[in-house]
Amino acid sequence: MGAAVLLAFVLGMIHGVTPDEHTWPITFSYSIGSYSSRKGLVSGLTFSLAFTLQRAIASELAYFSLTRILTDLPWLNFAIYVVVGLAMGLASLYLFRGNHWHLLSPSHHLKEITEEDKLSDSKTWMPALHGFIAGWGFGAFALIIYSVLSPAMPSASLGWVPGAAFGLGTTLIQVLAGALFGYIARRNSLSPKDIRSVSLVTAVRTLLVGGVAFVIVGIVGLAFPSVMGIGISTGIKVHNLARFGIAQLLVIVIVVFVGFGTLISTTKALKRSNESMSTTLEGQTSEDFK
Repeated sequence: MGAAVLLAFVLGMIHGVTPDEHTWPITFSYSIGSYSSRKGLVSGLTFSLAFTLQRAIASELAYFSLTRILTDLPWLNFAIYVVVGLAMGLASLYLFRGNHWHLLSPSHHLKEITEEDKLSDSKTWMPALHGFIAGWGFGAFALIIYSVLSPAMPSASLGWVPGAAFGLGTTLIQVLAGALFGYIARRNSLSPKDIRSVSLVTAVRTLLVGGVAFVIVGIVGLAFPSVMGIGISTGIKVHNLARFGIAQLLVIVIVVFVGFGTLISTTKALKRSNESMSTTLEGQTSEDFK
C-alpha cells in the first residue's frame, strides 16, 4: 500500500511539472491575475485542492470499478474540454464585467485599462470550481490511478488515498508555480495600480483565448475523435513530454504566446505610455516657468 501511495504522489508531481492542458493554463491565468506571490500561491492552492478532492472521489469510485463507465465513454473527455472552456470564458466575462472587450485588442489605448472600475479581481471559488471540473479529464495518469493503484488498496475505506496522494503531488507543484507566476507579475517596474491592470488584462486574455481553444478542441474531438491522437514523438520518456500533440499545443499557445506574450507586450506599452506622459508633464511644467 505504501509503495502505491508514494507512486501516486510522485506521479502527481510529474503531472504538475509537465505541460498539462488541464492545469497550467488555469493556474497561470488565476495566479498572474492575482498580481502577488501570496495571492498567486493561494490561487494555485485553491485550484489544486479542488482538483485533489475530485481525484480522491474518482479514486474511491475506481476501487468499486465504477470509473470504468468513464473509460468506456471516450467522448466524455472531450465533453470536459468544452465544459472547462465555457468555465474559462465565463471567468473572463466576470473579470471584465461583461463589457469593455475592446481592451482585449492589442491596439487598444492602454491608458483605459488603468481605470479600476473596468476590472474585477477573481473570487476564491473560481479556481476551485475550475480545479474540480478539470479533474474529471482523463489521461494516462488518471488511468494508472484508477485502474492500478486504487484497486490495490486493502479496503474500501482507503480507496480514495491514491487519488488524494496524486492530487497532493500536483498541488505541491502548482502552488509553487502559482507563487512564481504571481511573483513575475509583481516584478514589473510599474505602479501597484498598473501592475493590477496588466495582470488582470493578461488573465482575461488567457482565460478568453484558452476558453475558446478548449471549446473548439472539445467539439473537434467529439466530432472526429481520431484527430486528437495526432502527435509527434519527442523521444522523451516522460508522460506529457513523450509526444507533442493537441494537449501540448494548447499549453504553448495559451500560456506562452497569449499569457506571457500579453504580460510582456502590455507591460512595455504601459511603460512607454507612462514615460510619454511624464515627458509631456515635464514639458508643460517648463512652459509654466517661462
